[in-house]
Amino acid sequence: MRDVAVSVDGLPIHYEVQGQGLPALVFIHGWSCDDSYWQKQMDYFAPHYTVVSISLGGHGDSGLNRDTWTMSAFGQDVVAVVEKLDLHQVVLIGHSMGGTVSVEAARRLPAQVIGLVGVDTFKKLGQTRTKAELDALAPFYSDFVSATNDFVRTRMFVPTSDIALVETIANDMAAAPPRVARGAMEQLFSHDAEVRAGLQALQVPMVLINSDFVPTDKETAESCGITVESMSGVGHFVMLEDPEAFNHILGNAVQRILAGRTVE
Repeated sequence: MRDVAVSVDGLPIHYEVQGQGLPALVFIHGWSCDDSYWQKQMDYFAPHYTVVSISLGGHGDSGLNRDTWTMSAFGQDVVAVVEKLDLHQVVLIGHSMGGTVSVEAARRLPAQVIGLVGVDTFKKLGQTRTKAELDALAPFYSDFVSATNDFVRTRMFVPTSDIALVETIANDMAAAPPRVARGAMEQLFSHDAEVRAGLQALQVPMVLINSDFVPTDKETAESCGITVESMSGVGHFVMLEDPEAFNHILGNAVQRILAGRTVE
């Protein structure tokens, strides 16, 4: 079922919900994507759990009437959907930027969220953005479409990635509203300290399911109590490139989160 929630600033937030039962798995997409990127997970987990995929503000069919596209505002979008559906025992699953958004949402939903799963995200928790990384934003202002196409094709996939999938995602992300995409990227790149503070404040388990095509700083992640699971032979979109392996790992992660809750 597709429906709409209203975020705290009045923005309509579109989402899809399937299945029933606990826990509720809430899927949060990454930068310049939308809820459709989780369809293979929605179909797989719906027979077992309540599953929800959200299009954050400015993405998919959700509203565009927002002045600034902050991680905090995106977190509120997730809160709006969780509260509208009256979800309990929520596991937030965030891809890339969605990992940061899941932390923002979890801080606002302490009674509902029992765990987080980051998907190809938080690879350098102990580091801040370098000047080179910040300078890399410039092309997105001079020619957003070309810069996004180049970024997706050269930075997000491995040589063995399916060409048709690469083409689809590159074209899709390049078609995102530039104002939203630029604003979100700026905010994401300046949010490192808030992420670390948020992770330290949360009292729930977290698992990362990351591709090894860009190494994860496992030592720093594990020092924060985060479990790291790796996938090989895939790029940034692990849930689309190898959904069978990803769904298996995610299913085990959810079971570990539930088991830890039972022990407590």
